Amino acid sequence: MAQIFVGSDENIEKAIKKFKKVIDREGILLEVKKRRYFTKPAVEKHEKSKKLERKKRKKVMKTKKFF
Repeated sequence: MAQIFVGSDENIEKAIKKFKKVIDREGILLEVKKRRYFTKPAVEKHEKSKKLERKKRKKVMKTKKFF
C-alpha cells in the first residue's frame, strides 16, 4: 500500500507529487490498468509471445545497425 507522510508545513502540491512518484515506483497504476478488463489466459499468452517477438526483432535490428 502506498503511503506518504505530509508535514503540517508542507505544501499540498508537493505531497501530491510525492504520492504520484510512490505510485509510479510501485507500479500500482500499471496493475490497475492491466486488471481493468478480464482477458482470457490464451489471449494473455498470445500477447506475451507477440511482445517477446517484438523484443527479439528490436534486438536484431540494433545489432544490424552497428555493422
